[in-house]
Amino acid sequence: MTKLNEKAINLHKKLKGKLEVKSRIKVNDSEVLSLVYSPGVADVCEIIKQNPKATFEYTNRWNNIAIISDGSAVLGLGNIGPEAALPVMEGKAILFKQFGNIDAFPLCISTQEPEKIIEFVEMLSPTFGGINLEDISSPRCFRIESELKEKLNIPIFHDDQDGTAIVVLAALRNALKVIGKKIEDVRFAIVGIGAAGGAIIKLLIKAGAKNIIACDKKGILNLNKPETLLNDFHREIIKLINPENIVGSLTDAIKGADVFIGTSVGGIVNGEMIKKMARDPIVFALANPIPEISPEEAKKFGAKIVATGRSDYPNQVNNLLVFPGIFRGTLDVRTDKITEEMKFAAVNAISECVSELEMSDKFIVPKIFDKRVTQNVAIEVARAAISCGVAKVNIREAERRILSNL
Repeated sequence: MTKLNEKAINLHKKLKGKLEVKSRIKVNDSEVLSLVYSPGVADVCEIIKQNPKATFEYTNRWNNIAIISDGSAVLGLGNIGPEAALPVMEGKAILFKQFGNIDAFPLCISTQEPEKIIEFVEMLSPTFGGINLEDISSPRCFRIESELKEKLNIPIFHDDQDGTAIVVLAALRNALKVIGKKIEDVRFAIVGIGAAGGAIIKLLIKAGAKNIIACDKKGILNLNKPETLLNDFHREIIKLINPENIVGSLTDAIKGADVFIGTSVGGIVNGEMIKKMARDPIVFALANPIPEISPEEAKKFGAKIVATGRSDYPNQVNNLLVFPGIFRGTLDVRTDKITEEMKFAAVNAISECVSELEMSDKFIVPKIFDKRVTQNVAIEVARAAISCGVAKVNIREAERRILSNL
């Protein structure tokens, strides 16, 4: 056991959990008791009975989200179940509060059946202003997110999909500026086509990418080789990628690529593969805690820019750059959905936190503790929501709310 692991275990044991519920008002006499509970609360209930959306005005629903996980795809740990996932979800709730001033409640559930997860979220939705899906394995996560978006009138966000894709695209935009290439001209090799990899591909295509080679357990996804298409999402996405009909292994996918993006497992890429990439290659080795290739080796064999998911290397691609801000902006404009325009607004806000004067091969994405990030993401997401007609307030009111809530 490392010293870091020992300290983490001792901290959790000492605290007995990282969360608690605190009241905004002290109940210290009979009058206050009668206001916050019976009989005074009955009149508030009557108001909400007449208009259920009044919960956003009279309860904490306006600032309350649920973190839903079945524990099937947790960090680098895999399918560890709901109980073992709970410490991670508590940690996520802390980050929502510290970085976005959002009250997030972890709900780890003892089923991995999509129908039951969807039904569970539907039933609890009157309590929350938004739903953050977390660490649910693919391809089930695609269906769960899609059906919940159809059924509910509050924003649904699967951070492993959309959050990762947003930060990757933000970092990639700046990386391409550094090396002087355009997204529509470069070839991508992406390995690990699950929740994160699949969402990255979809967002890259919407951003203008034309040439994407995707690789999973059975090699390069290829329309003429059904054995490489492991699920419905693979069969759907293959129609939009691999324009040159390349076949083979990960080695074949990386050969000649300008950009490698890994959301797979550690240690599957070596220096010889990097040597066969195009000029000034970009390597995003995002597997945690062990990247697909170490930054040292990638650089040694010619990578121009390297990003990982780790905090101990430059260019950390971390979803913390997006999820507090996108929910802060979404909650404060009272939208019932997160649109593609709002996602791209978050991409722009994150990438623009690094100025062109600051930008370099070691600095393509803002630091995690840069206080501008959440605010900028929230405001730009709010602007996008207003622009595409899904917001309940104007931009002046949205900005006032965001600034007062952060």
